[in-house]
Amino acid sequence: MARSPVLFANGRVMTCDGPPEAPLGIIDDGYLVVAEGKIQSVGAHRPRSAPMQVIDLGGRLLTPGLIDCHTHLPFLGDRAGEFAMRARGASYQEIAAAGGGIASTVAATRGASFDELVEVIVNRARRLAALGVTTIEAKSGYDLTLAGEERLLRAIAAAQAQLPVSLCPTLLAHVVPAEHREPAARAAWVAQFAAQLVPRVAEAALASSVDVYCDEGAFSLDETRAILAAACAAGLGVRAHVGQFADVGGAALLAELGGWSADHLEQIGEADIAGLAAAGVVAVMIPTSCVQLRQTPPPVAALRRRRVPMAVASDWNPGTSWAEGLAVPMWLAATHYGLTVEETWLGVTRNAALALRREDVGVLRPGARADFVVWDTAEPAAIPYRVGANLAAEVWTAGVKLAP
Repeated sequence: MARSPVLFANGRVMTCDGPPEAPLGIIDDGYLVVAEGKIQSVGAHRPRSAPMQVIDLGGRLLTPGLIDCHTHLPFLGDRAGEFAMRARGASYQEIAAAGGGIASTVAATRGASFDELVEVIVNRARRLAALGVTTIEAKSGYDLTLAGEERLLRAIAAAQAQLPVSLCPTLLAHVVPAEHREPAARAAWVAQFAAQLVPRVAEAALASSVDVYCDEGAFSLDETRAILAAACAAGLGVRAHVGQFADVGGAALLAELGGWSADHLEQIGEADIAGLAAAGVVAVMIPTSCVQLRQTPPPVAALRRRRVPMAVASDWNPGTSWAEGLAVPMWLAATHYGLTVEETWLGVTRNAALALRREDVGVLRPGARADFVVWDTAEPAAIPYRVGANLAAEVWTAGVKLAP
């Protein structure tokens, strides 16, 4: 049975679909009409139309649902002890050498049952939804065996069946497992990941893209090329963790391959920024991990000058950014990275959708999926400004209001 249209009226509607001079597309005294899970119309003043259910927004802000375009949701355990080590001055590399780092998370994740993995993903996604996040990218990467990485993606798919929010699964080549670190074994593992796992994941539609951690201590440029070339051949999108610790050429490779996004970018040069701009690659800003690792922010002014689309993400992971939700990343993007409030908002809506190549979310326009948030404020700047406060009053996905 068809659902009747619903009119949301008397609100401050922010479409995030405006022209370059006013990209947030703010409509004072705006309205939104939702029907059959999609946006039917959006505009100024209340339309004269057939009788429909009316929801009075009371002047509150209505925006697209937030999009977190970089998370590592499927993992077990935590690394709070490492946080204390880092506070005492230990580096990422020193923590790993002491037996911490990704190895401890891999052990906990490998030891979890499939049902435990699904439960963890579902619970975390629901917590994000309560904070206004309606689209969530979720990477594999904490098992490191071929079968185990596939299991993580299947857990994401099983979690999606229980959730009203959208999960965007990504196959991540995180690091080479410790048991394959010898040169011959390492080469064989990378070859199997590219030749076996990537096509299998594509055939089963378990991921929409492949991500590689291309950095010092992770994957070399040649290894990254082999894996991402396999992804391209399999029809999957390509992304990469690039320049978090060192510039090893990952940004140029993404520009060459037509990548979806380059994430982190603390270490990137002007020529590579020009390449990202020419190729339409989104630069994903991840200020939470940058601050926790006490790094210098990416060259935001150069990215802005070259008009590289900038997204903002949480990088929710157990080691360097246990950041639930996007309010703190938005605050840090504006205060630590120097993004404007407008850039910050586009970073968690329209540009985050572009990083995931999702055309149906991130904006309020006719035909888009009816994912939106009603906030307990009329001011867009209030969300990053009021650090730690959850101002999401109502969260709607596909035209259905989520339970608080």
